[in-house]
Amino acid sequence: MKHVTPYLTFNGNAKEALEYYKEVFGGEILGIQTFGEADFPTPPEADDRVMHAQFKKDGLFFMVSDAFLDQEVEMGNSISLAIEFESVEEIEKVYASLKEKGQVIMELQDTFWGAKFAKVKDCFNIIWDLNCPTQS
Repeated sequence: MKHVTPYLTFNGNAKEALEYYKEVFGGEILGIQTFGEADFPTPPEADDRVMHAQFKKDGLFFMVSDAFLDQEVEMGNSISLAIEFESVEEIEKVYASLKEKGQVIMELQDTFWGAKFAKVKDCFNIIWDLNCPTQS
């Protein structure tokens, strides 16, 4: 095996989520293919939904899609995406952006393991674990 890639599924708002993550993390959206663009039979009302897209910012990489029209996505709390930051300034910026429209689960704070850490559920119900080592 090479690696595991998180794949986030949304209820028809994947494009909005991608734009939000681009603003928060400063990365780039690597291609968006909609159901309407795919060689796959779908009803016209699904044409604008995201069939597949990718997001990248340095070592942060994940894939995104919208659920089929007849499927409802249930966001849970059993999985979080952990990001390791290289600077306190960067973690503080991302934390502030995520909490603006999201819900803080754990405030940004110094930890016993020698890092600044926070846990935030964003406005799309995705949970992010933010960690920045402060000791070498």
